Amino acid sequence: MVKINLSTKKRMRTILFITFIIITLLISRLGYIQLIQGKTLSKMAYEQQTLDRSINPKRGTIYDSTGQVLAQSSSVEVVTINPGNIPKEDKEEYAKKLSEIFELDYESTLKKVSKRSSIETIAKKVEKDKTDKLRTWMQQNNITTGINIDEDTKRYYPNNNLASQIIGFCGSDNQGLDGIEAKYDKILAGEKGAIKRHTDAKGGEIGEEGEQYVAAINGNDIILTIDMNVQSIVEKYLEEACIDNKCTDGGNIVVMNPKNGDILAMATYPDYNLNDPYAAYTEELKGIWDTQEQAEKTKSLQAVWRNRAITDTYEPGSTFKTITSSAALEEGIVTDIDKEGEFCCTGGIEVAGVRIKCWRYYRPHGPESLRQALMNSCNPVFIGLGQKMGVNTYYKYLQKFGLLERTGIDLPGEAGSIFLAENKAGPVELATISFGQRFEITPIQLVTAVSAIANGGNLIQPRIVKTIIDSETGEKTDVETKIKAQAISKETSEKVLSMMESVVAEGTGKNAKVAGYRIGGKTGTSEDGVNTNKYVTSFLGVAPIEDPEVVVLVTLYNPTGEGGHQGGGVAAPVGGQIFSEILPYLEVSQGNAEEIENVDKVEMINIEGMNIKDAEKAIKELELEISIENESEEIDKENTIITEQVPKEGIVINKGSKVYIKHN
Repeated sequence: MVKINLSTKKRMRTILFITFIIITLLISRLGYIQLIQGKTLSKMAYEQQTLDRSINPKRGTIYDSTGQVLAQSSSVEVVTINPGNIPKEDKEEYAKKLSEIFELDYESTLKKVSKRSSIETIAKKVEKDKTDKLRTWMQQNNITTGINIDEDTKRYYPNNNLASQIIGFCGSDNQGLDGIEAKYDKILAGEKGAIKRHTDAKGGEIGEEGEQYVAAINGNDIILTIDMNVQSIVEKYLEEACIDNKCTDGGNIVVMNPKNGDILAMATYPDYNLNDPYAAYTEELKGIWDTQEQAEKTKSLQAVWRNRAITDTYEPGSTFKTITSSAALEEGIVTDIDKEGEFCCTGGIEVAGVRIKCWRYYRPHGPESLRQALMNSCNPVFIGLGQKMGVNTYYKYLQKFGLLERTGIDLPGEAGSIFLAENKAGPVELATISFGQRFEITPIQLVTAVSAIANGGNLIQPRIVKTIIDSETGEKTDVETKIKAQAISKETSEKVLSMMESVVAEGTGKNAKVAGYRIGGKTGTSEDGVNTNKYVTSFLGVAPIEDPEVVVLVTLYNPTGEGGHQGGGVAAPVGGQIFSEILPYLEVSQGNAEEIENVDKVEMINIEGMNIKDAEKAIKELELEISIENESEEIDKENTIITEQVPKEGIVINKGSKVYIKHN
C-alpha cells in the first residue's frame, strides 16, 4: 500500500483548485464572448469577410430654365482587381495587359497586382470601348475572378465655359467642388450602391453565395433660373467689353428678374472650361503654365473659379445714388422731383471742415431739380440729402434695402458688405456713402436692392435654382419666391424709375439707349481701393420702365483702354447692347411706339455645322456682322466648321448686330 504524505495531498489539492479556477475562467470567458459579444463579433467577422465594391450613383442633371442641359452624368466604368485571386504565375501577364489597355505604367500596375491586399483600383472613369477590350481578353483566357468591371459615372458639361462660375465642377469622386455642384451636392449626388462578396484575408472567395448587388440611388435633377440664351448673350458682350477696354482685372454682369428674384444670367470674365477646370484658361497662362509652381497655379485657378458677382466687394460709385434718391423721397425730404432750383451745385460742398468736390467742379451744374441732379450725377446734391436724413435714418434704409446683410442667394461663397458701424459714421463718412464711395458691397447686393426699386418696393431674395426634380418619382418641388421686406412705397419706386429713364434718355447713361424701349439706368465710376490708380466702371439698367422685367448690372474692373474709365462711356454701351438682344428674346413689349418703325430686326438662323465662308455669306444677307474667335489669316474658311454661335437660332436681334462664332 502506497502512502501519500500530507504535503503531497496539499499540492494535489492546490493543483486541482487552480485547474478548476482556470476552467471556470475559460468557461466564463467563452460565455461572455458567445452571449455578450456574440452579435458584435459576428458583425465584425462579416465585415472582414465581406469585400464591398461601391457603385457610384448617376449624379442629377442640371438644366437651364428652358430645359437645355448644363451638366449631366454619363455611364462609364471602373476597373478593380483582387490580387489574392490572381495566380502568382500570371501576375506579370495581368499587369502587362491592364497597362496596355488603359495606357498605364507597367511597373506601377505590376506593384498593384502583386500586393497582398483585398482590392486595388486600376482605372476610374473608363469609357466602355476600353473595358470591352478587357472583357474580350478575359473571355479568351477564361478569367472569371480577380478582375472586376463595375458601373461608374462621369460628369460632362456640354457647353464648356458657359456659366462656369455658376455651375461649378466635380472632383474625381463625383463630389461637387464649386458653384451649384457644391451648394446642392447632397441633392445632386444620390446614394452609393455596392457589390458585396465574402472573401478571406487575401481577397479569395469564401462559400458559394456569389455577389450581392445593392443598387445605387440616382441624384435629383435641378432646374436653374439661368436662361442659356441670355447667359450666352451676356458672356459675349462681357468678353468683348473686357478685351476692347483692356480691363486688366476682368468684369462681371448680372441680369435679374425683379419680380421674382430669378437670376437670368450671371457672368464673370475670364471664365474657364468646366470639362477641364485645372487647365490654363488664357493664352498668356498657357505659355507659362508648365513652368509655374503649383502654388501659383492654384492661386490662378482659384481666382478664375471665383464668382465675383457674389464673392467680391467694390465701391458702387454713382449707381448708389438711386438708393439715396429712394430714401430721400420716402422720407419726404423731396416731394417734387422736377422742382426747378430746389438744389444748387456750386462745384463742391463743405462737410465738417472738408470740402468734397463735384466731379464737374470746374463747371458747376448750378440750379437743379432732383431729376436733373441724378441725370448729371451731381455729388453735392446727394451729400445734402444724406445730411438732411442723418446717419440713423440713412442706415435704416441701408437695412431696408438689404445692404447690411448677405442676400442669401443659393450659391457658395457669398460675401457681405463693408460699411462703417453706424455709431462710428460721422458727417464726412455719411457724405461719401450718400454718393456711393468709401464702403463696399457685392454686385448681387446692388442688383437686389435696385430690383426693389424696379418692382414697386419689395426686397426679394435672389434665387438661382428654380425647381428640384425627384429622380425616383419625378415629383417637382419649386423653390418659392421669398419677399424679405418692403423697402419703399410704390409711389417712390415710380418716381425713381422716372428719373432713371431720364438718365438714359438725356443724362450720363444715354449710351445705353435702345430704340423702341423705355430704359432707365445709372452710371458709376469709383476707385478700386485707395491710391491704386485703378477704377471700377459700371452701368445699372432697368427695362422696360413702364413694367420692369429686367435689371442689368455691368461692372468692369480697371479699364485701361482708349475709351477711358467713365461709366457712361465704357459700361453704358455694354448695357445697351445687352438690352438690344435680350429684350426682344424675352418678348418684352416695346414702349416707344414712335421709334419702333425705325428699328429693323431679324431672326437669327442656325449656322452651326456650316463652314465659315458659307456662314459669312448667310450672315451678310441678314445684314449682320460676324466675329470669329481667334480670327487670323491662317484660317481656311472653306474647311473650318462652326461649332458654336451666339446668339442662337431663333433669337430676334437688331440688324447690324454681331454674331459670335467658335470653330473646330
